[in-house]
Amino acid sequence: MADNVIEARGLLKLYGTQRAVDAIDLDIRRGEIFGLLGPNGAGKTTAILMMLGLTDISGGSVEVLGFNPMREPLEVKRRVGYLPDSVGFYDHLTARENLIYTARLLGIPRSQTGRRVMEAMESVQLADVVDKRVATYSRGMRQRLGIAEIVMKKAEVAILDEPTSGLDPHATHELLAMIRDLKRMGVAVLLSSHLLDRVQSVCDRVALFNKGRIALMGTVVELANQVLGAGHPILVEASGTDVAAALRGIEGVQQVVADGELLDEAARPVIFLRIVVRGCMDQDVCCRKPMNLVNSPNGATALSFERHPV
Repeated sequence: MADNVIEARGLLKLYGTQRAVDAIDLDIRRGEIFGLLGPNGAGKTTAILMMLGLTDISGGSVEVLGFNPMREPLEVKRRVGYLPDSVGFYDHLTARENLIYTARLLGIPRSQTGRRVMEAMESVQLADVVDKRVATYSRGMRQRLGIAEIVMKKAEVAILDEPTSGLDPHATHELLAMIRDLKRMGVAVLLSSHLLDRVQSVCDRVALFNKGRIALMGTVVELANQVLGAGHPILVEASGTDVAAALRGIEGVQQVVADGELLDEAARPVIFLRIVVRGCMDQDVCCRKPMNLVNSPNGATALSFERHPV
């Protein structure tokens, strides 16, 4: 267990005769972002609830940071941050008041609470709205507040269930960057999603869930080669004319799909597109370096855009 923060062996959850989670084996290591990928109903959330001690285990075993979540749930909750699909904050309280309430439940000394709350809110770029009621927050802001709670409690493990669900492309990009920041802080992250591109862009290793079982497990590169045929999805933020046509003319681009549009500060349209790039499996090179200028094949259109993980 020294290098693993979560270990599951033969983990089983039965609902009557239905196997919601079917005897899975799983190791999640310190310092990694691990993805659970699968369609809705595949068993991802049920597996997470067993890891948190929030639902009974029908068979097998699971340990989180060396603790049994069924016998020692408080030890697990003190050390693990959980961001569910629907974040449960009190709408009538401000963000500061919500985090102070959580800090008191965790037994954080009052002398540290104010500083830790502000540091957490600054880490998710919400310090300027810390005294706004949560009822005024957008879904993206609520998700970031959930990340702030994890930072404030100094969790060793963060479990995030469909964290980008319902977010627009820009908010998704910002939230994924904050998830990477958790890893840089030394937090192990377990991320569940039904979207392959979300998981592929941020996770070190991935388990593919299908009907309660783990069908495949490995690094992002290994699974992408099997599932995508070495193609890599990228979210492109672009401005210009004939953007999609220009992207299709770039060598190695296999697919271009529109993903939304908004206006920048100068009221100019900014276009979001998803592209799949052939043979681009080095995330540091492919996804995290901006592409500053691309010219269309006929030289008529200059496009300034940045590509980043989705």
